[in-house]
Amino acid sequence: MADADKPFADWIGRRTVSDDVVADRLVRSFRAMFDPLLAAVADGEAPLGIHWCLSPAIEPMAALGGDGHPEKNLALPPVPLPRRMWAGGSVEPLAPLMVGDRVRRTSTIANVDRKVGRSGELWFVTVDHEYRTDRGVAIRERQDIVYREAAGAQPKSPPPAVAASAGAVRAAERDWTIETPPTLLFRYSAITFNGHRIHYDHPYATEVEGYPGLVVHGPMQATLLLNLAASDGRRLRAFDYRGLSPAIAGAPLRICAGNDGTLWTDRPGGTIHMEAKAAF
Repeated sequence: MADADKPFADWIGRRTVSDDVVADRLVRSFRAMFDPLLAAVADGEAPLGIHWCLSPAIEPMAALGGDGHPEKNLALPPVPLPRRMWAGGSVEPLAPLMVGDRVRRTSTIANVDRKVGRSGELWFVTVDHEYRTDRGVAIRERQDIVYREAAGAQPKSPPPAVAASAGAVRAAERDWTIETPPTLLFRYSAITFNGHRIHYDHPYATEVEGYPGLVVHGPMQATLLLNLAASDGRRLRAFDYRGLSPAIAGAPLRICAGNDGTLWTDRPGGTIHMEAKAAF
């Protein structure tokens, strides 16, 4: 039984295992969305970031909550707040995933933490993932998940934008720009089996969640940053990222890299949505 000082302590160390395949159709669909904004890979290798499309939570329609997520994800602790979002994480790429690979993902609950700040109560769940093929471990990953209060308990406005720091507003050494129409978000929701309505249901995103428009997926931004980091040909050893403010669809999104391993996504005017650090 969890104690008061460490909520859900009995969940720490719990593991779930799921299997999936890096199917040719998945790879072609992934490339149809993101080419040419992908790092070059050898023949037969799958593009970087495709692991975020594997082993989604699959539940019947009756098991979904009002936001489109599974209402009860048995692989995650039942924290008492309903709104689940990606907060950030880290990726350690050890070996490439190949087209046709059968991938076993082992997920372990690493930490559960409750915090109270200016935006109210927040719960953070850290999950460690290991992606293994017949050749061995391909990727180790830490995923940070944040839970927030129901939308009705919050003012109907998005979290405040995070202005770029003095260092981040410098000209990027390398950058890509991607358009963010609703069709791109819909396709990414489909390929990741992500039912979260803030990414495709405009009335829900604006009238219920209080965003000014559809919200660009966090893992989509992380995918583009990961590929930009690897696009100069150096071997990527580690990649850490965290979300700072929502990126709203409908306007171009810049994917930027500095000369010191820092990366970020932003809009004209310097508002940073996600920042990352790459080690080679």
